[in-house]
Amino acid sequence: MPTVNIHEAKTHLSRLIDQVAGGETVIIAKAGKPVVKLVPIDAPAKPKKFDFLTGQIKVPDDFDRMGQDEIEALFYGDK
Repeated sequence: MPTVNIHEAKTHLSRLIDQVAGGETVIIAKAGKPVVKLVPIDAPAKPKKFDFLTGQIKVPDDFDRMGQDEIEALFYGDK
């Protein structure tokens, strides 16, 4: 992992970017002290798949009415 000073980094930024794009990590130092690490950006993550349980579960037809009596009793009291 090469270390370069800020002046060299400014002078050779394109070259450093090419190195990092090739998978290398570069450290930029100020007065000999490491300050910044240049690393390549990972490939974007695949979007989450929401249909991974398709065909494995069944939602009942009365799903939106399940427990309706109990819920109404909690809100309105027993009738």
